[in-house]
Amino acid sequence: MDALDAVRQARDFLESVTPLRRDCGGVCGAACCQSDEDGQGGMLLFPGEDALYQELPEGFTLTRDNAILPGMTLLTCEGRCDRSRRPLSCRLFPLTPVLVTENGQEKLKVRMDPRAFAVCPLCEQGIRGMAPEFGQAALQAARILCQCEEHKRYFRALARYFEQLKAW
Repeated sequence: MDALDAVRQARDFLESVTPLRRDCGGVCGAACCQSDEDGQGGMLLFPGEDALYQELPEGFTLTRDNAILPGMTLLTCEGRCDRSRRPLSCRLFPLTPVLVTENGQEKLKVRMDPRAFAVCPLCEQGIRGMAPEFGQAALQAARILCQCEEHKRYFRALARYFEQLKAW
Protein backbone atom coordinates (compact mmCIF):
# COMPACT_ATOMS: atom_id res chain seq x y z
CA MET A 1 0.00 0.00 0.00
CA ASP A 2 1.38 3.42 -0.87
CA ALA A 3 1.27 6.45 1.43
CA LEU A 4 -1.67 8.14 -0.29
CA ASP A 5 -3.82 4.98 -0.33
CA ALA A 6 -3.14 4.52 3.38
CA VAL A 7 -4.14 8.14 4.09
CA ARG A 8 -7.36 7.77 2.12
CA GLN A 9 -8.31 4.61 4.00
CA ALA A 10 -7.45 6.13 7.38
CA ARG A 11 -9.39 9.32 6.59
CA ASP A 12 -12.44 7.29 5.54
CA PHE A 13 -12.21 5.28 8.75
CA LEU A 14 -12.27 8.49 10.83
CA GLU A 15 -14.93 10.29 8.78
CA SER A 16 -17.80 9.87 11.23
CA VAL A 17 -16.16 9.67 14.68
CA THR A 18 -15.13 12.56 16.91
CA PRO A 19 -13.48 12.82 20.34
CA LEU A 20 -16.85 13.46 21.99
CA ARG A 21 -20.27 12.15 21.10
CA ARG A 22 -21.13 15.73 20.24
CA ASP A 23 -19.30 18.56 18.51
CA CYS A 24 -16.21 19.01 20.66
CA GLY A 25 -15.62 22.37 18.95
CA GLY A 26 -18.63 23.64 20.87
CA VAL A 27 -16.74 23.06 24.13
CA CYS A 28 -13.77 25.25 23.26
CA GLY A 29 -15.03 27.46 20.43
CA ALA A 30 -13.18 25.31 17.88
CA ALA A 31 -9.82 26.40 19.31
CA CYS A 32 -7.96 23.80 17.24
CA CYS A 33 -9.27 25.47 14.07
CA GLN A 34 -7.99 28.92 14.98
CA SER A 35 -4.58 30.47 14.33
CA ASP A 36 -2.68 31.87 17.27
CA GLU A 37 -2.20 35.59 17.83
CA ASP A 38 0.72 35.58 15.37
CA GLY A 39 -1.37 33.94 12.65
CA GLN A 40 0.50 30.68 13.17
CA GLY A 41 -1.14 27.29 13.27
CA GLY A 42 -2.20 24.51 11.02
CA MET A 43 -1.95 20.79 10.71
CA LEU A 44 0.91 18.74 9.34
CA LEU A 45 -0.16 16.58 6.46
CA PHE A 46 0.70 12.91 6.66
CA PRO A 47 3.08 11.48 4.04
CA GLY A 48 1.35 11.44 0.67
CA GLU A 49 -1.61 13.51 1.85
CA ASP A 50 -0.50 16.68 0.08
CA ALA A 51 -1.66 15.03 -3.18
CA LEU A 52 -5.23 15.55 -1.93
CA TYR A 53 -4.64 19.31 -1.77
CA GLN A 54 -3.45 20.01 -5.30
CA GLU A 55 -6.54 22.20 -5.59
CA LEU A 56 -6.80 24.09 -2.33
CA PRO A 57 -10.19 25.01 -0.93
CA GLU A 58 -10.65 28.76 -0.48
CA GLY A 59 -8.92 30.03 2.64
CA PHE A 60 -6.36 27.20 2.79
CA THR A 61 -2.60 27.60 2.41
CA LEU A 62 0.28 25.14 2.21
CA THR A 63 3.79 25.75 3.53
CA ARG A 64 6.81 23.51 3.97
CA ASP A 65 7.65 22.46 7.51
CA ASN A 66 10.80 20.64 8.57
CA ALA A 67 10.11 20.34 12.32
CA ILE A 68 9.43 16.58 12.28
CA LEU A 69 10.89 15.39 8.97
CA PRO A 70 12.36 17.34 6.04
CA GLY A 71 9.91 18.45 3.38
CA MET A 72 6.67 17.94 5.24
CA THR A 73 3.66 20.11 4.43
CA LEU A 74 1.68 22.27 6.84
CA LEU A 75 -1.93 23.01 5.89
CA THR A 76 -3.44 26.15 7.38
CA CYS A 77 -7.06 27.21 7.07
CA GLU A 78 -9.21 30.13 8.17
CA GLY A 79 -11.03 28.10 10.80
CA ARG A 80 -13.85 26.68 8.68
CA CYS A 81 -13.86 23.89 6.16
CA ASP A 82 -15.94 21.24 4.52
CA ARG A 83 -15.54 18.36 7.00
CA SER A 84 -14.99 15.91 4.17
CA ARG A 85 -11.85 17.89 3.19
CA ARG A 86 -10.31 17.87 6.68
CA PRO A 87 -6.77 16.54 6.78
CA LEU A 88 -6.01 13.39 8.73
CA SER A 89 -4.35 15.37 11.54
CA CYS A 90 -7.64 17.20 12.14
CA ARG A 91 -9.58 13.93 12.17
CA LEU A 92 -7.20 12.48 14.78
CA PHE A 93 -6.81 15.62 16.90
CA PRO A 94 -5.98 15.75 19.81
CA LEU A 95 -4.46 12.30 19.38
CA THR A 96 -1.45 11.26 17.36
CA PRO A 97 0.04 7.89 16.44
CA VAL A 98 3.64 7.13 17.34
CA LEU A 99 5.96 4.14 17.08
CA VAL A 100 7.94 3.68 20.27
CA THR A 101 10.41 1.04 21.39
CA GLU A 102 9.56 -0.69 24.65
CA ASN A 103 11.63 -3.61 25.93
CA GLY A 104 13.35 -3.85 22.55
CA GLN A 105 10.03 -4.14 20.68
CA GLU A 106 8.54 -1.51 18.43
CA LYS A 107 4.96 -0.70 19.44
CA LEU A 108 2.30 1.39 17.75
CA LYS A 109 0.54 3.71 20.18
CA VAL A 110 -2.01 6.45 19.92
CA ARG A 111 -1.32 9.16 22.49
CA MET A 112 -2.35 12.65 23.33
CA ASP A 113 -0.48 14.99 21.01
CA PRO A 114 1.57 17.22 23.32
CA ARG A 115 1.14 20.08 20.85
CA ALA A 116 -2.61 19.93 21.58
CA PHE A 117 -2.33 20.78 25.29
CA ALA A 118 -2.11 24.50 24.51
CA VAL A 119 -5.50 24.56 22.76
CA CYS A 120 -7.58 21.49 23.58
CA PRO A 121 -9.42 21.20 26.89
CA LEU A 122 -9.87 17.46 26.27
CA CYS A 123 -6.17 16.94 26.93
CA GLU A 124 -6.71 17.44 30.65
CA GLN A 125 -8.82 14.26 30.83
CA GLY A 126 -6.71 12.32 28.33
CA ILE A 127 -7.93 9.53 26.11
CA ARG A 128 -10.16 8.19 28.89
CA GLY A 129 -12.22 11.38 28.69
CA MET A 130 -13.01 10.82 25.02
CA ALA A 131 -15.59 8.65 23.33
CA PRO A 132 -14.18 5.08 23.33
CA GLU A 133 -15.11 4.64 19.67
CA PHE A 134 -12.90 7.61 18.80
CA GLY A 135 -9.83 6.11 20.47
CA GLN A 136 -10.51 2.76 18.83
CA ALA A 137 -10.96 4.37 15.41
CA ALA A 138 -7.75 6.36 15.85
CA LEU A 139 -5.82 3.18 16.66
CA GLN A 140 -7.36 1.37 13.69
CA ALA A 141 -6.47 4.28 11.40
CA ALA A 142 -2.88 4.16 12.73
CA ARG A 143 -2.73 0.43 11.99
CA ILE A 144 -3.85 1.10 8.43
CA LEU A 145 -1.15 3.75 8.05
CA CYS A 146 1.51 1.40 9.45
CA GLN A 147 1.08 -0.78 6.39
CA CYS A 148 3.21 1.82 4.63
CA GLU A 149 6.88 2.35 5.48
CA GLU A 150 6.64 6.15 4.94
CA HIS A 151 4.08 6.42 7.70
CA LYS A 152 6.10 4.20 10.02
CA ARG A 153 9.08 6.51 9.46
CA TYR A 154 6.86 9.51 10.26
CA PHE A 155 5.52 7.88 13.46
CA ARG A 156 9.07 7.11 14.62
CA ALA A 157 10.08 10.70 13.90
CA LEU A 158 7.09 11.98 15.89
CA ALA A 159 8.09 9.85 18.87
CA ARG A 160 11.65 11.21 18.70
CA TYR A 161 10.37 14.78 18.35
CA PHE A 162 8.08 14.44 21.35
CA GLU A 163 10.85 12.81 23.37
CA GLN A 164 13.07 15.79 22.59
CA LEU A 165 10.29 18.04 23.86
CA LYS A 166 10.21 15.86 26.97
CA ALA A 167 6.46 15.97 26.56
CA TRP A 168 5.78 12.57 28.05
